[in-house]
Amino acid sequence: MPELPEVEVVRRGLAPLTIGRTVTDVELLDARIIRRQTGGADRLRAALLGTTLTAVVRRGKFLWWRLADEDGTDTGEALMGHLGMSGQLRIGTEGAVPAAGSASSEGPASDPLRHRRLSLHLDDASRVDLIDQRLFGGLWTSPLVVAADGALAGTGSPDALLPEGASHIARDLLDPALDLAVAARALRTRRSAVKTLLLNQEIVSGIGNIYADEALWAARTRFDTPGIALSQRKALEILRAAREVMERALAVGGTSFDALYVNVEGRSGYFARSLTVYGQEGRACPRCGATIRREMFQNRSSHFCPRCQRTRAPLTS
Repeated sequence: MPELPEVEVVRRGLAPLTIGRTVTDVELLDARIIRRQTGGADRLRAALLGTTLTAVVRRGKFLWWRLADEDGTDTGEALMGHLGMSGQLRIGTEGAVPAAGSASSEGPASDPLRHRRLSLHLDDASRVDLIDQRLFGGLWTSPLVVAADGALAGTGSPDALLPEGASHIARDLLDPALDLAVAARALRTRRSAVKTLLLNQEIVSGIGNIYADEALWAARTRFDTPGIALSQRKALEILRAAREVMERALAVGGTSFDALYVNVEGRSGYFARSLTVYGQEGRACPRCGATIRREMFQNRSSHFCPRCQRTRAPLTS
């Protein structure tokens, strides 16, 4: 699943190509991709046709476009998007058939010829294609509300307004408005495993399985350590490690294991080459040389070093 770095790569690619553009048509090829849309396809078209895309914003793994009427007035709604497990937002040209992805040695490509679900046609003859093999992603409109803390709603936002559908999503680790100490204290109030808490998008958003494993390895903490067993110092160390690893991933275009994640031009990211534990089962830990292990935990694979991350952190104040 695309995590914060991959979604931010997509946002940065979309911004210069879509901001200021007007939606001229909504081409729906599979209605399942708008299952979250109140009122269905007719309501989506009514909300989008003739509107101008004025900003592309991200909070955690959620993206949205701000919309304005012909006279430049904000419509009071946003077009939200989530990439789910295999979603892609690709830029194309009207009349052009999307090029099929090529298979990689690590997994199947998502075929744009088969898996294009929806296209937004823009006034410069370009097109935003939503391609999704597994159909866990989607696009839908949502009314705007004011962020609870009154700060900028997310990366790329002009103000504190965010879609109601994203109002429950916590700020992410790359958001300057996030209070890291408060997030660390929230981790420490829960009895759930620390990895479960990192994946909880209502504490801090944007972290998924890959970067949780990488951050916990960097902070020498087992995935099943209870949140209440963490000191404030250790909780901060974990969050800072997660932020650092996501910043490094963002710098090289994110993590791609196969063609299911690509940027808006169809290119893969390269951070998979730099992963220390995720996907490294059976290899030597780069820190101590022990063999990396993988265990199933709450229906997810957790990768860790049994020596560096040997025991749960002791209960401490």
